[in-house]
Amino acid sequence: MIVALIAACEIGFWALLAAGLACRYLLRMPRTGLALLLCEPLLEVVLLVATALDLKNGAEPNWTHGLAALYIGYTVGHGHRTVKWLDGHAAHRLGGAPAPLGPPRYGMARARYETKVWLGTLTGAAVATVLLQIAIWYVDDPGRSTSLESWRFVAWRAAGIHGLVALAYWIWPKKAPAAESEAGQGTGKERVGR
Repeated sequence: MIVALIAACEIGFWALLAAGLACRYLLRMPRTGLALLLCEPLLEVVLLVATALDLKNGAEPNWTHGLAALYIGYTVGHGHRTVKWLDGHAAHRLGGAPAPLGPPRYGMARARYETKVWLGTLTGAAVATVLLQIAIWYVDDPGRSTSLESWRFVAWRAAGIHGLVALAYWIWPKKAPAAESEAGQGTGKERVGR
């Protein structure tokens, strides 16, 4: 049941996002579009409540409950950035706004950008850990909660790997090609689109 609900929440996320952006830019109803976009967090609340009820009704804690915690953590850590990125592209393609700025491609600007993205992963791991710990306390049976405990390691392993990738940009910053560096380009943000 929980896996189906996670899939439904993911489908709902993209459906609400598409509907919100369509209302904002195609139908010229910005308030309605914003209201739809603001409903996105309700999907995570539904998933959280369903997971808690599943555990309360005596379900054996397993990988599906851990995956639900990671999904919610990821959405908290990266959901806003994803919606903002897609909104910028929709504003450009559908609303006539200038092309959104892409991430910096080179140097320390890229390292700072990658660190900011990693902070979203770190936030997601922290949220998932808190939810998993609450579930462990809720189950209150060390013999039944070992699968939940292992998901904390999964969350922090993902954050650690992503952190190493972000650190690599600081240690080995990507240099702009000679033609771009002579023209003074490539160190800042680049325009995306046509």
